[in-house]
Amino acid sequence: MSKSVLEFPTDYPIKIIGRPSDEFRARVHAVVLRHAPGLEAERVSERLSGNGNFLSISYLLLAESREQVEALTAELRVCDGVMMLL
Repeated sequence: MSKSVLEFPTDYPIKIIGRPSDEFRARVHAVVLRHAPGLEAERVSERLSGNGNFLSISYLLLAESREQVEALTAELRVCDGVMMLL
């Protein structure tokens, strides 16, 4: 059995990339809030690509467990509009 490198709780950064739209923002934010309901607005930032084709939404989550992070990333991977997770 492998030991987790991270110790929880911990600040866990995650970046979600997709096409810019209000719908994309709303879907991603709903998923993140399902897994991190106490997320504070100042721990969220957005950046549009230079040509405006892509939007990255960055979250700094207070992750409570490895299972929480795994469940969040699994749901984001299948979320409509998500092109990449970092």
